[in-house]
Amino acid sequence: MPPETPRHAADRLDDDDYPAYTMGRAAEMIGATPQFLRAIGEARLITPLRSEGGHRRYSRYQLRIAARARELVDGGTPIEAACRIVILEDQLEDALRLNEELRRPGRETDAD
Repeated sequence: MPPETPRHAADRLDDDDYPAYTMGRAAEMIGATPQFLRAIGEARLITPLRSEGGHRRYSRYQLRIAARARELVDGGTPIEAACRIVILEDQLEDALRLNEELRRPGRETDAD
């Protein structure tokens, strides 16, 4: 495989879904432990990608999700409930974004 050009490497740094962070670094960034990240993985809140060596790797998007779950758990919410809340919040955000896109003026519809 040819080495990446600097431009492609920079593109990945801007990609919220690129798995750039190791478990230790991810835990440090959100102020949690690796065990917390494993627990929310087991609860299916996030599914880290794996490096070629099999190590968990996390994206910025996953870290935002994990940080929100940590806030809830730190506030006394059980981890399973916190994970469900975060999933529902994420789904709501997606639905609101889609609704806004569909309401934009000038959008073509099937009825046109």
